[in-house]
Amino acid sequence: MSLNNTPSAERVHIAFFGQRNSGKSSLLNAVTDQNIAIVSDVLGTTTDPVFKAMELLPLGPVMMIDTAGIDDTATDLGNMRVQKTLRILNKTDIAVLVVDGTKGLGEYEKNLLDKFHAKNVPYVIAYNKADLQKNSVSADNAICVSALTGENISALKELIAKQVKPETDKHIVSHLLRKNDLVVLVVPIDSAAPKGRLILPQQQTIRDIIDSEAVSVVTRDTTLKTTLSALAQKPAMVITDSQAFAKVSKDTPQEITLTSFSILFANYKGNLKLAVQGVTAIDTLQDGDTVLISEGCTHHRQCDDIGTVKLPRLLRKYTGKQLQFQWTSGTEFEEDLTKYQLVIHCGGCMLNEREMQYRLKCAQDQTVPITNYGTAIAYMNGILKRSLAPFPDIQRILP
Repeated sequence: MSLNNTPSAERVHIAFFGQRNSGKSSLLNAVTDQNIAIVSDVLGTTTDPVFKAMELLPLGPVMMIDTAGIDDTATDLGNMRVQKTLRILNKTDIAVLVVDGTKGLGEYEKNLLDKFHAKNVPYVIAYNKADLQKNSVSADNAICVSALTGENISALKELIAKQVKPETDKHIVSHLLRKNDLVVLVVPIDSAAPKGRLILPQQQTIRDIIDSEAVSVVTRDTTLKTTLSALAQKPAMVITDSQAFAKVSKDTPQEITLTSFSILFANYKGNLKLAVQGVTAIDTLQDGDTVLISEGCTHHRQCDDIGTVKLPRLLRKYTGKQLQFQWTSGTEFEEDLTKYQLVIHCGGCMLNEREMQYRLKCAQDQTVPITNYGTAIAYMNGILKRSLAPFPDIQRILP
């Protein structure tokens, strides 16, 4: 996959924070050598967070984020901008705190540093406007720069790069395969399927299979039986879209390992164990309980949408209870989850690992059970234990 095609969730997210007119936007433009953010002497020029996917040497594929001034608190609108800025911390892999070098660290910057520490976000401090006043810095993660003259911009890039944690050897499915293994991927085609393309988790899984020198075969749920019969080699695994779990399980012989894209991605992002622990809360739901269904992306909802139609329908049928539902999508996620008896989240393919972990921690800290689409659907269809066969340690959590 080329750098230009690297999914947003796989990019290092670098966010610039600071007060209004500290030079955040100017510095971001200088670091990227592009006019990504609008620059003006007018206070509060940056209102909503600005995102730009790009390649930044020496880091590679990154997501650059410009934010509104943290000191824009004089009006209700300004406070809303500040709250949006603070939410960006939940997806920030590296924070750049931009300080007006002619003023130095103030209360706003110190409060931001406290938040960086609380959320365990690696950061650097860039004292901007070095062309106006020279400063000496003692911290290893601080530097004096000038967005205007370009002074120390290259050094700032190197300092940012040093904050990146070494990548762990993570894989979607290739670690479960051997060379020349055959994997069948089941991709339902319905009104919700994007015309002319596969959705991102399917694309990424195919690429991971190819990287392991295994063989992928893609078929529909309606042609799975025919596909399996036509294969000269028994598949090592069948991977299905969660929506087709019941039919695919019925059509796949028991001796063939079966799982779903959603379960694989939950393991990939480190939240499969929590999803399996939380899924049994479905059995405790009562009349009037509210379930939050959350998606990490925004899309046009079809008439038989999985999040707003299929999952609620399946939950009501399985539990026999009169349940209430709330939904969030995209970057919106409620911090107060105490009014919900269960949270069901999508696979999170559009969310980076830090934001996904933040959402999980919100649920854990408030003792609200959380699971995901694939785990919940497999559980309610009675096939979750089978679907967890690739992960025996997590499989043993189930009664």
